[in-house]
Order: sequence, then structure tokens, then C-alpha cells
Amino acid sequence: MLLFSSMVAGSFTFGSLTANLVHPVAFQALRFGFAAAVVGLLGLATRQIRLSDARAPWRWLFLGATFSTYFVLMFEGLKTAPPVSASAVMTLMPIMTAVFSWVILRQVTTRRIAIALGIGAVGALWVIFRGDIGRLLALDVGRGEAIYFVGCIAHALYVPLLRWLTRGESAVSSSFWVLTSGTLVLVAYGWGPLTATDFASLPPIVWIALAYLSVGAMAVTFVCLNFASVRLVGAKVMAYTYLTPGWVILWELAFGHGLPDPHVLAGLVLTAVAIVLLLKHEA
Repeated sequence: MLLFSSMVAGSFTFGSLTANLVHPVAFQALRFGFAAAVVGLLGLATRQIRLSDARAPWRWLFLGATFSTYFVLMFEGLKTAPPVSASAVMTLMPIMTAVFSWVILRQVTTRRIAIALGIGAVGALWVIFRGDIGRLLALDVGRGEAIYFVGCIAHALYVPLLRWLTRGESAVSSSFWVLTSGTLVLVAYGWGPLTATDFASLPPIVWIALAYLSVGAMAVTFVCLNFASVRLVGAKVMAYTYLTPGWVILWELAFGHGLPDPHVLAGLVLTAVAIVLLLKHEA
């Protein structure tokens, strides 16, 4: 999950650079397809994918639709939401995951984890509202952040659903079937945008982003997420997303975008406290 959070963080920087250059559904259909191919080749090479794993295909379609919803809404939100702010929205997922995990799996969150989740949520809200108490009281949320929040609900739901619906498949195998199903869902839903997109005229940054997002930020992290989801309780899995805003700042600095507002940094300190509590619990 440490590797997951660092690689996912790059999605926000690349997503911000490309969100307004290509239709999000068309882009995500390609991304899911490439990622499925990469994971499929890995599965064939390691013999971790079996046709018998495709039994009850409705499971994979349901999981693929849930996960693809998250990515489409993420890119839609990044059209207007700053990368650091959007990544702060993502840190609200652990609390939502804990709730869904209790409803679906009856997983109970410990007191220490609950405190850490609460601290992290406060830090996330501070970043989302730019450290402005007036905006918080008025619930003045940016359109991009609101759209992405809906996507985060889908992501939070995915983690306990995966554990509930899998039947002993390996992380590589479950990743392949979910990505393949997600591709089918996105192609069916976004056939119009796909056929209307002039891929030959897209700028190079779109293809660079597609390569990173398909292999690094999806194929690799998807296997990491599926591996962790069946070994850790849902709240712990998504708790590592508290590291994402910090990683995003490093990505933004690497791309020459500078530091966020000092008021925003104060909220990130709270998310850092949350992850320290969670890591201490892990020890």
C-alpha cells in the first residue's frame, strides 16, 4: 500500500495535465484496456490466470463497473480541481471504506484506527476548503472536488466488495478479470466518445500519461490493491491514501508546479499524523 499511494499520486498530476485534452471515458477505456493487457501478460507468464476464475462473470462486471466509475469521475473532476485538493478528497475514502466494510463484511474498526481516520478526515476537509473557515461553514466546495467525491464513494465501495465477491483467485487473476470487465463496460458506455475522438491528433503528453497511468498507476497499483484488500481490513487498506497528498506535492514539485498554499499544508500535517498512528498500529 506504500507503493500504491506513491504511484497513485502521479495520477493526479498527469490527470490534471490531460483532463481537458481528451474525453475522460474514451481515455479510461484505453487505459483499462492497456492495463488489462499488461496484467494479462503477467498472469500468463506466471500461470496465475485460469479460465475457471471467470465463473460467475457478473461479479467481475459489477466490480469493473464500480472501479471504472471512480476513474472516469476522477478525470472529470480534475478538469477544475487542483491536484493537491483532489488528492485530499481521496483521503476521505478510508472513513467511507470503513463504513462500507462494516455494512458488507461486518468488519469492526478499532479505536486507534477510528481516531486516525477522524484526524485524517479533518486534515482532508481543511485542504478541500483551502483552510478557509468561511468556505467550510458555507459548504463552498469546488465543482471538481464534488464530482471526484462521488467517484471516491465508488472506490470505497470497491474494496469490501472485492473481498466479498472473490473466491480465492490470486491478486493478478482478480485484477485481470476486473480490468477486462471494466474495459467492456467503458467501451459499451463510451462508444460515442471513443469513435468521435481523433486519437492521431492528441498531443504527446496524453500518450505519455496513458503509458504511466496504464502500467504504473493502474496495472501495478491494481495488483497491490487487490493483494492488500484480501489481507487487511478495508479501513486499513484505504488508510494508506493519507500519504497520497504528500506524494502529490512531490510530483507537482518535480513538474515545476511549486508548493501549495501554506494554509493547505497545515491540513496535510494532520493527514501525516493520521498515517503515523496507523503505521504504529501496524507495528
